Amino acid sequence: MGAKIKKFLWKNWLLIVTLALTIGILTYFLITTDGIAAFGQIADTLQVHWIFLMLAAVVGMWALEGICLHIITKRIYADWPLRYSLVVGMIGLLYGALTPFSTGGQPMQIFYMRKMGMDTGKAGAIIAVKTVVYQVVMVVFALVMVAWKLPYFQESVSNFAFIIIIGLVTNLVFVVAVLFFAINQKLTDKVIRVFIKFLHKIHLCKRPEERYEKIRKEFGIFYESTRLMGKAWRIYFYTVLFTIVQVFFTCVVPYCIYRSFNFHTESATTMIAAQSFVTMVSAFVPLPGASGGAEGSFALYFGKFFLNNTLVPAIFIWRIATYYMTILVGGIVYWFGNRFRPRKLTPSKAMLQMTAAKS
Repeated sequence: MGAKIKKFLWKNWLLIVTLALTIGILTYFLITTDGIAAFGQIADTLQVHWIFLMLAAVVGMWALEGICLHIITKRIYADWPLRYSLVVGMIGLLYGALTPFSTGGQPMQIFYMRKMGMDTGKAGAIIAVKTVVYQVVMVVFALVMVAWKLPYFQESVSNFAFIIIIGLVTNLVFVVAVLFFAINQKLTDKVIRVFIKFLHKIHLCKRPEERYEKIRKEFGIFYESTRLMGKAWRIYFYTVLFTIVQVFFTCVVPYCIYRSFNFHTESATTMIAAQSFVTMVSAFVPLPGASGGAEGSFALYFGKFFLNNTLVPAIFIWRIATYYMTILVGGIVYWFGNRFRPRKLTPSKAMLQMTAAKS
């Protein structure tokens, strides 16, 4: 029994540390800011229907993650099931919540797409396109909201310009890095060669030439897939459209919490703008789940909205809805997803035509 517990703790140490850290932060704020007493006051006037709307927005955001992935995937595989896309999307959100800088989501999505029968290169191309679309939409969405609500936030948030610049720079650097690997094949090939040589020198890679050829083959498939998707404007149109809705669902959660506390003064657009800044700034906090950074950003942008000691309860509910529920539901989906067997997939007509033209 003791050995099983040790094995479980070792396999899930990142999850345990992350949950302990975030729960510790929230508990500290609840105790030191009369947050527990504020919960008692809120309970008497809580507007439950707004809580249900908040939950609907969160579930919609989860579903759209998989739907956007499915739209892109169907360009390459004609018979890829929607349930696979929904599972892979949720696994990406789960590991994004459990890893620093949210970096674990995309690699785990590629890994599970491979387990479900997809070629690694094609899976990488799909995830790269999905990631770039989401990051670009998120940044543009935030920029539009900055332009719309700029006077308000310049007056209400100290060092607002500096925070926005940091958020934009970090997100744009990430987008450029992904585009670099998706477009510049020759330079990527050189980077791979240098990296494999380095691993060989430190005795972490045996048979470097064999390893290089294997990776080069996968990257060849990756570039073929990205070129194929680059010619399909409808894919980008629908993916961008659904991603805008997904970002909107994410940003409307704090407003639903605000209204559930029976507050009415602030406009929905102002709070959606505030959450777009929180999402952009906290995306690259170097801790799992942006622990500390997410709560601090929320307090910075929403501090003037939640009055009478209700800010900490708002942060608590927000983190439950957008973080702890993602881990809980993502863990359940992960468990069911492990039962999916690899499928023999049929390439789409566009993929077959491209392969025939190349041969």
